[in-house]
Amino acid sequence: MLCAGALFHAGAIFLRSVQTGHLAVTTSQEALSFLAWAVVATYLVAQVRLQLRILGSFVSPLAVIFMLFSSIVPVHVIPKSVALQSGWVFFHVSALFIADALFALAFSVGVMYLLQERQIKRKNFGFLYARLPSLERLDQINHYCLLCGFPLMTGGLVAGFAYASMVWRSPWNWDPKEIFSLVTWCIYAILLHERLAVGWRGRRAAWLAIFGFSAVLITFLGVNLLMKGHHTVFVG
Repeated sequence: MLCAGALFHAGAIFLRSVQTGHLAVTTSQEALSFLAWAVVATYLVAQVRLQLRILGSFVSPLAVIFMLFSSIVPVHVIPKSVALQSGWVFFHVSALFIADALFALAFSVGVMYLLQERQIKRKNFGFLYARLPSLERLDQINHYCLLCGFPLMTGGLVAGFAYASMVWRSPWNWDPKEIFSLVTWCIYAILLHERLAVGWRGRRAAWLAIFGFSAVLITFLGVNLLMKGHHTVFVG
């Protein structure tokens, strides 16, 4: 059912993109819808390798929340623009959405880790205990999501800066979205560094994955709705 929903959702995004003449992510409504699809699609691809169906029980509610928010946020009509058809914009947006989807998986795995750890510490082996994988495997999945997501996030930001230098004559314009994106990048850079260089694992890494994705949501949604800048021209 989740796979069928993702296929129909992909079709809707494709038709909307054809209608607008560019990738349908230019409004907060479209962006949230695209993020919901990206999270589900990324999980389905990862599921082929991970064989961890219980993760879908944590990922699906996230997608539902994003879709609910997409139905209530203000809708702004964005006129067709040649600027939005640039290859830089496509790579910038696609890379960041896939990275955010991977971080959403890391967030879900982090929640699963904390739940499993709590059951083990309290010796209260409830309904989820037998269905959740070991703490070591959850920590490994968290690590893999970070390893795959961080380079995509970095590439997406670099593409955005390159495009900004062509459109606004400067790669950095002190736009609120740029500032919060850089802060979020630093959070994940610290997490990756500490995992690789210091050996952070387990509970600390799980909490940082949750904190990092919270920063993603603030950057993704909060800045768009509450602050004005260059990005509000393209993402209403």
